[in-house]
Amino acid sequence: MAKAKKATTKKAAPKKAATKKAAPKKAAAKKAAAPKKAAAPKKKTARKPNPAFMKALTPSAALAAVVGASPLPRTEVVKKLWAYIKKNGLQDSKNRRNINADAKLKEVFGGKTTVSMFDMTKLVSKHLK
Repeated sequence: MAKAKKATTKKAAPKKAATKKAAPKKAAAKKAAAPKKAAAPKKKTARKPNPAFMKALTPSAALAAVVGASPLPRTEVVKKLWAYIKKNGLQDSKNRRNINADAKLKEVFGGKTTVSMFDMTKLVSKHLK
């Protein structure tokens, strides 16, 4: 016959309070007495735009139907695209990250009807020279 094992319980050892050693008063006095150096104020410079973003690029015929035919920097192309999307209500109502393409944007997006806003810039860059 098998004998049942007795369950043994251990009592938790009482916790000892942590004792902190007092810092020597001399070291604290030296730190307080040390002269603080005044930090030189940094000069604020005007932010310079990256020249690569400011380079005027010519849009393709499909993209020119949306943003215009004149050469524009990449940043302006994206701004005009968003203005077109907002004006025509092409942003998806359920998932705001998606853009529902109309006939003009479908050509720019390579025939896709729905494009993520993050993929939009990649697809648009193919139409800029």
